[in-house]
Amino acid sequence: MFDDEELARIREAKQAWEEETYGATVERFGERKEEFTTDTGGREVDPLYTPADVADLDYEADLGNPAEAPFTRGVYSTMYRGRLWTMRQYAGMGTAEETNERFRYLIDEGSSGLSMAFDLPTQMGYDSDAEMAQGEVGKSGVAIDSLDDFETVFDGISLDEVSTSMTINAPAAILLAMYIAVGDKQGVPREELRGTIQNDVLKEYIARNTYIFPPEPSMRLITDIFEFCAEEVPNFNTISISGYHIREAGSTAAQEIAFTLADGIEYVETAIEAGQDVDEFAPQLSFFFASYNNILEEVAKFRAARRMWYKIMDERFGAEKPESKQLKFHTQTAGSTLTAQQIENNVVRVGYQALAAVLGGTQSLHTNGKDEALSLPTEESVRTALRTQQILAHESGAADTIDPLAGSYYVESLTDDIEAEAFDIIDEVDERGGMKEAVESGWVQGQIQDVAFERQREIETGERIIVGVNEYEVDEEPKEDIEEVSEKEQQRQIQQLQELRDRREDAAVEDALASLREACESDENVMPYIVDAVKAYATTGEIADAMRDVFGEHRAGI
Repeated sequence: MFDDEELARIREAKQAWEEETYGATVERFGERKEEFTTDTGGREVDPLYTPADVADLDYEADLGNPAEAPFTRGVYSTMYRGRLWTMRQYAGMGTAEETNERFRYLIDEGSSGLSMAFDLPTQMGYDSDAEMAQGEVGKSGVAIDSLDDFETVFDGISLDEVSTSMTINAPAAILLAMYIAVGDKQGVPREELRGTIQNDVLKEYIARNTYIFPPEPSMRLITDIFEFCAEEVPNFNTISISGYHIREAGSTAAQEIAFTLADGIEYVETAIEAGQDVDEFAPQLSFFFASYNNILEEVAKFRAARRMWYKIMDERFGAEKPESKQLKFHTQTAGSTLTAQQIENNVVRVGYQALAAVLGGTQSLHTNGKDEALSLPTEESVRTALRTQQILAHESGAADTIDPLAGSYYVESLTDDIEAEAFDIIDEVDERGGMKEAVESGWVQGQIQDVAFERQREIETGERIIVGVNEYEVDEEPKEDIEEVSEKEQQRQIQQLQELRDRREDAAVEDALASLREACESDENVMPYIVDAVKAYATTGEIADAMRDVFGEHRAGI
C-alpha cells in the first residue's frame, strides 16, 4: 500500500484534477445529472476514486484470500474455477403434476438445482378446500395439500441426485417433513438429502405477511428444526435468512443486509438460549439476497455481508468452526424491477443482475423469467432465464477468476461504506432490544416504507428513469401468452384432496395429530411428530390447525 506521503500526493493530484481538468469540462459542458448516487441508498458517488479512498484497507484483515477469514473474497478456495454456482430456477406450477413436468424440463435443460414455489394457501397453512383458499389455489405456485402431492411433484426425480430449495416459511416444518418423507419412501438416507428451506419467519412480519403463529412459538419451531436437522438431515440448510423480500419491499442495499443479519443474530441467540451449541447448527445457516441493477453497489453489498457475518459470528458468538462464520447465500434477480411494459427489456435487466451476483460470489442463483411481472413464467421464458446463467458461466469469463473486482478503489470504498452503514443499523436494532422487538414495534417496517415511498416518488416525477415505463415508451399490444391457472384445475386439486381423505386411515391421522398437539404443549422437539403426521397423510391444513390450537395465530397490530 501507499505511505502517508504518497497518499498526500495522490489527494493533491485528485483535487487539482477535479478543479482544473474535470471541473473545467463540467463548467463548459455540464453533467448529464445533477447528482450521482447509488441505487437505493442515495449514497453520493464521486467522479473518481483513488488509493486515498481506501487508505485504511488492510489486505489480510479486511479482505484475505478466498476461504480464509474474513471471507470477503469468497467462502470457497476455488469458487467457480472448481464448481459453478448452482443454477436453481424457481418453479411451482398450479398442480403437482404440472410442477413435476416443469422440474423435469428444467433438469433436462441443465438446471443443477430445483427451487419450489408454493401457492398462497400452502404458505398460510390452509388446504385447497378451505374458505380462505378460494380463488388462490395454485395461483402463485404449486398447491401442496398432503404428502400425496409431494410424491407427485418428485415422481421420477431421485432426491439423492438433486438439491431442492423451498420458499416456505410459517409452515416450513410441515413441508420439510414432507421432503424427508418422500426421501424415506425413495430409500434415500436422510444424510444424503440436500437443499434449503427458507424458514425465515421474522422477515414475514417485516415484509411479506405470510405468517401463521405469533413470534414466540414461531421461533421455537425454527430452533426445533435446527436441532432436528443437525442430527437427522445434516446436509440440509435449515434456514435461508432472507434479505430478498426486505429489499423487494423497498429497503436500501445497506438496510437489506443489516436487517437480514440482525434476523440471523436473533435466530442464533434463540438457538443458544434453547441450549444448542453454536458450532453444531451455525454451519447449516444460509442466506438469501436480491440482486438489483446497480452492479457495483450489489457486488459491494455481497462482499460486505460476508465480512460482517464473519465478525458477528467470531466476535459476538465466539464460534470456532470456520464454516460457522461463512456466509453462504442464494441470490435471486429482482422481481420488483421487472416491468409489464416492453417485457423483452427484462431479459437485459436480469442479465446485469445475474452478473452482479456472480461477481459478488453467490453460491446459487435464480434468474427471473421476463414475463414474471404478469404471471408465472412460460416454458420459453424459463429457458431464456436459465440460458442467461449458462452464457454467463461459459461465455463471459466472469467465473474464471475469484472476486475479480477486488482492489477496485470504488468497489473497496463502497464495500467499506455499506458495511459501516449496516453495522450502524444493527447497533440501533440492538438498542431497541433486538430484531424481534424492533419488528413488533413496527420500527423496521417504518424504515423500509420510508425508502419505498421515496423511490416511488422518484419514479412518478421522472427523477428515476425506468426504461419503457416513464421514458422510451412505446405503444404495444398486451402480452397474451401467459401462464394461468384455470378454475377447472383448482377444482381438480380440491377433488383430489377429498379423495385422499376418503382413502386414508382416519384413526392414524387423528392419533398423529393428537400426539403433535401434546408435543407442542410440552418442550419436546415437534419435528418427529410432524413427520409422523405427514406420513399418515394428514393434510397441510390439519397439521397447521393442530399447531394453531396450541400456539394461536398472529394478528398484526394486536
